[in-house]
Amino acid sequence: MNILNLFKVSINAVANNKMRSFLSMLGIIIGVAAVIIMMSIGQGSKESIRKELSTMGTNLLTIRPGADMRGGVRQDPSAMQTLKMADYQRIIDEKKYVSYVSPEVTSAGQVIYGNNNTNSTIYGESTEYLDIKQWELEEGTNFTEEDIRKASKVCVVGATIIKELFGEGKEAEAIGKNIRFKSIPLRIIGVLESKGYNSWGMDQDNVIIAPYTCVMKRIAAQTYFSSIVCSALTEELSDAAIEELTQILRSNHKLKAEAVDDFTIRSQAEMMETMSSTMDTVTIILVVAAAFSLLVAGIGIMNIMLVSVTERTKEIGLRMAVGATGLVISLQFLIESVLISLTGGLLGILLGGLVSNFVVPLMGMPSSIPAWSIYVSFAVCTFIGIIFGYIPARKAANMDPIEAIRHE
Repeated sequence: MNILNLFKVSINAVANNKMRSFLSMLGIIIGVAAVIIMMSIGQGSKESIRKELSTMGTNLLTIRPGADMRGGVRQDPSAMQTLKMADYQRIIDEKKYVSYVSPEVTSAGQVIYGNNNTNSTIYGESTEYLDIKQWELEEGTNFTEEDIRKASKVCVVGATIIKELFGEGKEAEAIGKNIRFKSIPLRIIGVLESKGYNSWGMDQDNVIIAPYTCVMKRIAAQTYFSSIVCSALTEELSDAAIEELTQILRSNHKLKAEAVDDFTIRSQAEMMETMSSTMDTVTIILVVAAAFSLLVAGIGIMNIMLVSVTERTKEIGLRMAVGATGLVISLQFLIESVLISLTGGLLGILLGGLVSNFVVPLMGMPSSIPAWSIYVSFAVCTFIGIIFGYIPARKAANMDPIEAIRHE
């Protein structure tokens, strides 16, 4: 009996027991669909985060006070006050691989206009901050170097501030109005284009940006910066810019060669890598959890095939009696097992693709099916069919023809 005839016999055997075959496939269908969906959500989330971080500039660098203490180690409060005006000025004077620089001072609190109020965060920045974050103005203008020198009480606000204090679509009317942040009056001179929520669920438009001198002197009452944000000339020069900034700050802080940095510099590329690594770990956990259903499905296929072997014992005996070898009988049941597994896998991929492309986006979750996941699914289904079909196939192949014919 050739392979083609074996395929025909196997297809007929599967087709003659449609309901039982479908129930055998069901575990594979659900398992493969679950794996595809989990992988698509993981891949989609990773691409969404990368895209979002890219909108802030792939050459973004952030300098924060304090040594690089990962793992939740608490530092002395004075260690968080290491970035001063002298550091910012020296970076401005000596930078070669950095294009834009902005010191940053932040404070959270209530912002009020008339009878309306909302909670927000004010960011004290330089005039270059919008260039660093690639943020455009929808209405008005940015503050100037003159405003920074005078610590002028002016600000640029996000769309959420306008909506909460003035109403939807009132951007133009808000220009020139005075709002109060922690009792300090600030005149709105510009409104930022809306960016919406980021992947962490934070409203990027709930923001107030003012001259850093104003925030330092009038609101936060501090002489140090919360951070310094910069842009490298290009993404490729980010490492050179980090090295340059490190040397400038170490020199300015008079750190000895053996002393650790009292600041931390993070690049956008590093943040992307960290977030991608985190999402990969989460995706693997989800896929492994979903893959357990494939193991259960494989056991189900083996169980059904053992029942099939028992039911067809007389048929097996007759085939052996007319010359079929144990290898032929074994191949016949292996082909049946692989057919059930692959058909279930194909239906599972179809179901997973439909859910990933139409249902998941409706739930507000990013989704992107990696092409290799489909190939892996086919390979896994074939593997399951062979592995879990082997025992029933061997049982059929090892039957005694005479005993099999006598079987009732």
